[in-house]
Amino acid sequence: MKDSHSKLKAEQLRTYRQMVWYHFRKRPLALAGLWTSILLFLVAVSAPLLANDRPIFFSTQDQWYWPVFSGIDQVGKYEWREMKRDAPFVFDRGGEGRDYIAVWPPVPYSPTEYNLLESLASPSSKHWFGTDDSGRDVLSRMIHGARVSLSVGFVAVGIALVIGVCLGAMAGYFGGWVDVFISRLIEIMLTIPTFFLIIAIMAFLPPSIYNIMVVIGLTGWTGAARFVRAEFLKLRQLDFIMALRALGASNSRIIFLHMLPNAMAPVLVSAVFGVAGAILVESSLSFLGFGVPPPTPSWGDILSQSRDYIEFAWWLTVFPGLAIFVSITAYNLVGEGLRDAMDPRLFE
Repeated sequence: MKDSHSKLKAEQLRTYRQMVWYHFRKRPLALAGLWTSILLFLVAVSAPLLANDRPIFFSTQDQWYWPVFSGIDQVGKYEWREMKRDAPFVFDRGGEGRDYIAVWPPVPYSPTEYNLLESLASPSSKHWFGTDDSGRDVLSRMIHGARVSLSVGFVAVGIALVIGVCLGAMAGYFGGWVDVFISRLIEIMLTIPTFFLIIAIMAFLPPSIYNIMVVIGLTGWTGAARFVRAEFLKLRQLDFIMALRALGASNSRIIFLHMLPNAMAPVLVSAVFGVAGAILVESSLSFLGFGVPPPTPSWGDILSQSRDYIEFAWWLTVFPGLAIFVSITAYNLVGEGLRDAMDPRLFE
């Protein structure tokens, strides 16, 4: 009896965050999606260290250089390309004395480095994922393409959250004609096919990763707005909100300091799904030629090149297709895990 009472007390002392994590980690698929998402994020952040045509570290005549960070193209008479041809990872020049040491990334190729002599080379020990029609290393472009896809996903969802949270909070808190106007605006946006709207807008804008981020964000706020509005409609009738109004608290203080923190749980779930959707939209736009301008690497752009060589250059289809599939699946699994872990029925 005492043990059960202690267990119940410990359960009650858990914070909401701890309870969500407890239920989330009980789902193996959600955990797998989380670790995959973290791995993709680390690859995107460290892309220059993983794939680059410049050494990470270079030493000559008792001087140290970090070309990846400083942007040095060459030091004295040494050309990166000539050095890389002799040793792809670590090069220690012999002879009468040591002239230089260069430490290369695991993938010693730039995503924009052309080599027409190795055009459409199949996967090998030199090019692990093969090359494209311009002789560019596919693995290097895949690694740097992860940075593009995740940047678009996070920034676009951030823009959508700012717009959706503000409009949803206004609709749910003030009600009346404000709620009617914003609700009709949401319904109008939902009736328009989002992807075709994005294509129509991008047709009038110059190719740019920033334009893609903004356009996806400006067209993807409706989900967050609906969730926040529904939560605010419930919260504004609670006693602590009425007490704050009676004490003379300003509307902005009530909305942003007291109501919004209690309404963010479903919004976070929607945001995770939104990242997956933004990655898919960016890849689709790049595949259709409306995405990031060349030579910026993108998974969709690599996949688009495969259309002309699909019969014999299978690696141009398989590897970017798998990357898109794995990233979208990972974020969807995380979103489903969060949605289930935040279910209030689990805390009863």
